[in-house]
Amino acid sequence: MSEIDEFRNRIGQALATIAAGIEELGPVPVATGIDPAEVETLRRDLAEERIVQAQLEERIRVLKDRHDRKVAELEAALATERDRIGSLDHAVQRLRQSNADLRELAGQLRAALDEEIADPALVNRAMLAEIEALRATRAADLAEIEAVYDALRPHLGEAM
Repeated sequence: MSEIDEFRNRIGQALATIAAGIEELGPVPVATGIDPAEVETLRRDLAEERIVQAQLEERIRVLKDRHDRKVAELEAALATERDRIGSLDHAVQRLRQSNADLRELAGQLRAALDEEIADPALVNRAMLAEIEALRATRAADLAEIEAVYDALRPHLGEAM
């Protein structure tokens, strides 16, 4: 939009220079061979062009304001989406870690069973790992459901 502002300023300066030059000329003497009616028509045209320029400047301002508002809305939506993706990523990472812990403990339990060794601490750790895996799965599911819900919310309208 800075180019538009620059062009608008340049056009405004040019019109101001033209208007100042016309004012310096003052009334056109009839002896020069210029038709006073034509001069009046040109002045009227100039006034109309000034009005058109003012209207165009107002339209540009309105469009720029609308554009700025839309950009701000999109930036806010982008920040919200980044937060949502970060939350989902955190939940997925937690789920992966708990599943890796669970696999490791399951391997240790299999090894202990193969050797016919009963290790209550190992069984207890495996149960805690399984509970944590279930919690992480639930948290990931909730984060995913929330993301889907937030994406659908604008389309659901007043049904909410």
